[in-house]
Amino acid sequence: MRVAFVSFRTTQHGDASGARRVERVARMLAGRGHEVTVFCDQWWGGEMVQSFVDDPVEYRRVSIGGRWSFRVGLPFALAGYRPDIVHARPSPPQLGAAHWGARLARVPLVADWFGDEQTGDGFTGTSIQRPDRLLVPSQLVWTRACERGADGDRTEIVPEAIEFERLETVDPDSDVDLVYAHPLDEHANLGQFLLALAELRSRGWHATVVGDGPRREEYEQMARELQIGDRVDFLGACDRGRRLAAYRGAHVFVQTATRELFATELLWALACGCVGIVEYQAGSSAHELVENYPRSFRVTSPAELADAIVDAGDLEKMDREASWQSHDTDTVVEQYLDVYRKLL
Repeated sequence: MRVAFVSFRTTQHGDASGARRVERVARMLAGRGHEVTVFCDQWWGGEMVQSFVDDPVEYRRVSIGGRWSFRVGLPFALAGYRPDIVHARPSPPQLGAAHWGARLARVPLVADWFGDEQTGDGFTGTSIQRPDRLLVPSQLVWTRACERGADGDRTEIVPEAIEFERLETVDPDSDVDLVYAHPLDEHANLGQFLLALAELRSRGWHATVVGDGPRREEYEQMARELQIGDRVDFLGACDRGRRLAAYRGAHVFVQTATRELFATELLWALACGCVGIVEYQAGSSAHELVENYPRSFRVTSPAELADAIVDAGDLEKMDREASWQSHDTDTVVEQYLDVYRKLL
C-alpha cells in the first residue's frame, strides 16, 4: 500500500505529540513493507535536495518555511505521488490542502488528531467533517472531537503503541518501589503523590520520579520540606531503557497529571507489571486504561492515594504483564491498516 502522510511541521521542527504519533505510524507501516512518504515543510539542509530518507521513511519537501506555499503546493504533490490513501495531521495549513490533494488523487483522507495540535477555531464544523475518517488516541479526545462537530460514526479510537518485546531487553531496577513519570510542568500535579508519600513516611518504600521541567526544583524542595527528600529520586528526562528498568523494578506506578491525552508512560508501566494507581482528572484519559484492569486503583485525593499504595502491597509483584500485548506495535498498526482497508 502507498500511504502519503501530511505533516507541515515534523518532530524535526518541534517536539509535538501529534507529530510524534504520525511519524511513529509512518515508521511502523514502512517496517511492514508499505511505501510511505511524509509530505512536509523542509527541515534538512540543501535547497536543491527535494527529499530526505530517514530510514525507513522518506520525507518530501512541499515548502521551505512557507505556510502559503505549502497550502498551494500540497494538492499537486499528493496527486503526483498517486497514493492509495492520504493520512494527515489537522493542524493548519495542511488539512484543507490535504483534502483537495486527496480529491485530486481520488483517494480517501484520514485525519489523525492527537488533541494537542494548534488548530485554533479552524478545526470545527465543515472542516472537522472533511476527512473520511478521523482517528483519535482516547475516549477523552473522541468526546472533544465530537463537541467540535465531528461525526461520531466516522471517528475512531486508535491507541498509542508500545514495543512489548523491548521489555525483555532491560533488567529491572531493584531499588525502585514506586514510580511516577511525566514532564514536571504545570500539568504534572506531582504534589499529590508527594503528599501521599508523606502520609506513609513511617513505612519502608523508595520512590522514583521520571521527568524534567520548569517545576522540578519546586517539587524537590517540597519533598525536602515533607521530610521525604532522601527517599525520592528525581531521575530527570531519562531515555526509554532507563524508564523501563524503573518500571520493571517498581511495584506501583502512580499517575496524577492533570492533562494526558493518552497516558503512554502509564501504558508502558502496566505492561512492565506495575500496579496502576490513577488519580482521576477531568483533562486526563489515564483512567481509561485501567477502568477494567484488576491490578489498578482509581483515587481522587492524596489520602485515597496513600491508602491505594498500601492496598497495592497485597497484589503480586510482577515485571511483565502479557495482557498489554493488545497495545503492541504489531496490533496497533493492524488497526490502522483495517481503517485504510475499510475506506478503500
